[in-house]
Amino acid sequence: MNISLPYKTKQFFFVLIKLSIVVGAFYFIYQKLLNNSDLKFEDFLHFLDKNKLFSTKNIIFLLFLSSLNWFLEIMKWQFLISKIKAINFLEATEQSLGALTASIFTPNRIGEYGVKAIYFAKPQRKKVLLLNLVSNMLQMSVTLILGVIGFIFLYKNYEVDIDYRFIRALILLTLIALFAVFGLKQNQFNIKGFSFEKVINYIKNLGAKYLGIGFLLSVLRYAVFSFQFYFILTLFGVQLNYVEAMTLITSMYSLASIIPTISIFDVVIKGSIALYVFGLANINQLPILSCILLMWLLNFALPSVFGSYYVLNFNVLKPQN
Repeated sequence: MNISLPYKTKQFFFVLIKLSIVVGAFYFIYQKLLNNSDLKFEDFLHFLDKNKLFSTKNIIFLLFLSSLNWFLEIMKWQFLISKIKAINFLEATEQSLGALTASIFTPNRIGEYGVKAIYFAKPQRKKVLLLNLVSNMLQMSVTLILGVIGFIFLYKNYEVDIDYRFIRALILLTLIALFAVFGLKQNQFNIKGFSFEKVINYIKNLGAKYLGIGFLLSVLRYAVFSFQFYFILTLFGVQLNYVEAMTLITSMYSLASIIPTISIFDVVIKGSIALYVFGLANINQLPILSCILLMWLLNFALPSVFGSYYVLNFNVLKPQN
């Protein structure tokens, strides 16, 4: 027997869900700032003040870089989703920032897929999921390609202790995963209507030009936030030239990208990896942890605050007859 809830009851629960998401997002940001075991918030603020980070010029430039970072991400989403439906920049902004806020509790921001999909009519949602996958794959590709280049320079210029047993185990696991994937392809394994073969064919049919533009926007975005990381390091008095810094930064981001995590713990994971990577260059812990936390505030926490506005004002798309 199907039980249909009254419209007002549905609206009440929907508003309650939206409020829960926003309150939860603010709570976790608050917890991350005040209950960080690696870096006390008071020490963080003192370190920022000591390095004159609160000057008007520095604040404006850092906010400009964060805005440019998200401008490129929003532009990329607007371009990619145009395969299904043309949307304006404000709509792309709402979808991108709203999805960021709503996916704060999910591993590797996987909730972003579902959130972006509900902005579209039901028949379009599977393709929206695939295009969001393409967007994330393009960004991951840039991170891994530059990370490999960074690892090469890291290995040549620093004393990196490599556990070759771990490398062999990683290669073995990769081969097993590849065999499993190709096995699934042959068996036409489906998850909610998706098979490996369908996904690959869909991506191929998008066209080289389309994927190339998406890849270029991903490269530009990577260039912006990696430069922002370098700029903050210079403000903190870290003595590294641009090539040395990028060797460490690209290595750090590639390692962090392959470790599953929840967005609210992103700063902890990146902090641990950054301490190891930058420790190879004998960089002190305080500027590195402060840099990671500041990057998280500028590029995750602050956009999540803006995204909460879109979450609160979101209305479910009505089915089209």
